[in-house]
Amino acid sequence: MSLNKNYILLFLILLSFNLLEAQTLKKDSLNVQTLNEVVVTGQYNPQSIQKSVHNVIVIKREQIDNQAANNLADLLNFNLNLNVVPNAQTGKSTISFFGLDAQYFNILVDNIPLVSDSGLGNNIDLTQINLDNVERIEIVEGAMGVEYGANAVSGVINIITKKTINNAWDIQAFVQEETVNDEYNWFDEGRHIQAFNIAHNINEKWMARIGFNRNAFGGFKNDKKGEDYYTNDGLRGYEWLPKTQITSNALLHYNTETFKILYKFDYFNEDLYYYDSSVRSNIDVASQTSNPSATDRIYTTNRFVNNLNLSGHTNSGVNYTANFSYQQQQRDLNTFNYYILTEEKTDNTDETYQSSKVAFSKGTINNLIKSDFYNIQLGYEARYIEGYDTQATGSETQEAKTQNQSNGALFASTELNLSDKFSVRPGLRYEYNSKFKSKLLGALSSRYLFNNGYELRANIGTSYRTPNFEELYYYFVDSNHDVQGNANLKPENGYTAFINLKKKSWINDISLTNAFKISYIDVNDKIDLAIVNESPLQYQYINIDGYKLWGLTSENRFQAQRWSFNLGATLQGISRILNNEENANDEFLYAFQLNTNVTYTIPKWHTAMSVLFKYNGKQQTYVSTGVDTNGDSLFTKSTTDGYGWMDASIKKSFLNNTFEATFGGRNLLNVINVNTSETASDGAHSTTSDALLLGYGRSFYLKLLYKLNI
Repeated sequence: MSLNKNYILLFLILLSFNLLEAQTLKKDSLNVQTLNEVVVTGQYNPQSIQKSVHNVIVIKREQIDNQAANNLADLLNFNLNLNVVPNAQTGKSTISFFGLDAQYFNILVDNIPLVSDSGLGNNIDLTQINLDNVERIEIVEGAMGVEYGANAVSGVINIITKKTINNAWDIQAFVQEETVNDEYNWFDEGRHIQAFNIAHNINEKWMARIGFNRNAFGGFKNDKKGEDYYTNDGLRGYEWLPKTQITSNALLHYNTETFKILYKFDYFNEDLYYYDSSVRSNIDVASQTSNPSATDRIYTTNRFVNNLNLSGHTNSGVNYTANFSYQQQQRDLNTFNYYILTEEKTDNTDETYQSSKVAFSKGTINNLIKSDFYNIQLGYEARYIEGYDTQATGSETQEAKTQNQSNGALFASTELNLSDKFSVRPGLRYEYNSKFKSKLLGALSSRYLFNNGYELRANIGTSYRTPNFEELYYYFVDSNHDVQGNANLKPENGYTAFINLKKKSWINDISLTNAFKISYIDVNDKIDLAIVNESPLQYQYINIDGYKLWGLTSENRFQAQRWSFNLGATLQGISRILNNEENANDEFLYAFQLNTNVTYTIPKWHTAMSVLFKYNGKQQTYVSTGVDTNGDSLFTKSTTDGYGWMDASIKKSFLNNTFEATFGGRNLLNVINVNTSETASDGAHSTTSDALLLGYGRSFYLKLLYKLNI
């Protein structure tokens, strides 16, 4: 890490501690607004964020609207300790959270994990999660195994949807046009979004809502020539694949003072188009003509979600919740021979190569005993997952081989209010898994409210990650390769510890929130592909690795009536331990992130202007590049250059907020490729360079929204 970055982090840490000393000079409406912010993730009941034993990061609807964010991938680029990882050729964008990939945290919708290609809650494509009816997003960092079970090692992201409206009718419709770099036209290039949502309060107890969203992404050619190009020089196709997404939903909500029931249905459809770069000339010698063709593919994803939520309280004060969900996701592949000039398709083949069916239920009960001193929560969770992934499992299972897995869990925790300021919550979870050994997970969380607005939180917790389809069942063996999964893998075990010190204060009409956080993550029995036989050379997934992370984070927020300003930085040290490799290096490698955003509002003009920026510093890791004469892996240090990401927007309302226009730019620093280089760990070999595709460059958008509240 460079000296300049050390100075930046030191400055922000000192800024945090200096501002933590600021005294409360005047408490105004900002104070009330901050204290009354309600969160639900990891809580017994909805409650003030100040009373939460967990440090909850909240992304409000206002920020979603200011960024004109249509899906999670549009939104999460600017959070510290979190990186959006796109894959242009699969069309997916996933999350790296504290250096761990998308398999190590859960994405929830109203506390229910969301189905993915081969699982539940984890490894989800962010571009497939629409934000039209989202009220806010809550992020909890650190292991949440007691509350949410497997695959919540690094944390959870809980998407809270809108469930009430303030008027008899709430109608919204919008169109959004967006360039993709400098590529745009009305139909084939750029990004084109249309949406319609209508909600109605039928009476005092019943509310209904339906919604529809279409998002057509025309792909990004960059140096390629698109689907109509027919020269066989490797330039046909797209750098980022085109896709069209349809999202529709319906909701019915019954609400009384003592009982609530909510049914929600979501349907998602995506068509992803792959155009092969290899072109066949198909020359007809007799007529001296050619009819060039290529083998193209269409990947179609269909997802159905049925969620039922019950909650309420009895006359004695007992609170209860019960969630039931049935979800299904299926990915189909249509392969065909496409004649480019005549647009004919022949030799069509169809197969379903990924499928997941999930039944899920979770229930809790608390306030069993009336006491101001303590509260006890008891809960259960049950899930059944059935599915297959022939792409991940390899050639042995090209005919769909269905696997299933069931989980059952009982969990309990108690929140002890030792005083008005000090509370402690220990918890345990016993989890049965049909494929793996039963697990006992634990957590201890505490919160202390000091004088003058200081808040101290500490959380220690455990969770685990179950092996995925590829790790369990992959099989690719021919004359040159022998790579196999391992059905005897055991889950990875994760442990985290987080300490967060926060200070809220007011100087005249300025609200200050300053936080300093220490984080630690330790994962053992980590799964990796390793050499299990030297001659012939054979690879297999085994539990051999470890992963450790420690981090320091400073976050500072300044807010007045018209403007808000955030400034934060984090320093992470990551060690990856390869326990059976002679040449492995387990030293800590460091990465630095800096983020800031500014929002300025002009109430008289009904206008808000926002700028968001995040700098991801140079990242390093050790990667295997082969084997030595003894059969041990050789490693090189891979370095990814630092880069910055910036978005900006201006939003204005017209005619008593009936119309709203948002104009902005994404990726204003024009990031497309980021250089990566590899250097042998002993320094004996020259450096090799490559490029990592991260974006499709600078783009601009215009969103026009119509709202009718009657």
